[in-house]
Amino acid sequence: MQNTRINNLLDAIASSLGKLFLNPWRRLSLLIISFLFGFFLGTAISTIAGQSSELDIVVAGFLVLLTEVTSRLFYSQSFFAKRALWVESLNLLKVGFTYSLFVEAFKLGS
Repeated sequence: MQNTRINNLLDAIASSLGKLFLNPWRRLSLLIISFLFGFFLGTAISTIAGQSSELDIVVAGFLVLLTEVTSRLFYSQSFFAKRALWVESLNLLKVGFTYSLFVEAFKLGS
């Protein structure tokens, strides 16, 4: 890529964010926020998709596809390998989303 001012700015922002999240407490808090956002996202999507009742199958297929792609991305590396922060947060977003869908299913079943 060319060495432009916007490219230098984006590189500086990325490196400063990388240094910011090297702190274990900040990293853990970001991962917890990602999990909770996934939980919220699962509740919101199931509520919105359940209201219209027209695209339930399409939305469910799309969500399964996104979940499987995320799992493939996260588990393609060795179990003990150090993963990037965005891969870990994407996986915890998926876990929160899946957990939320199970909770919604139990609420509807009772």
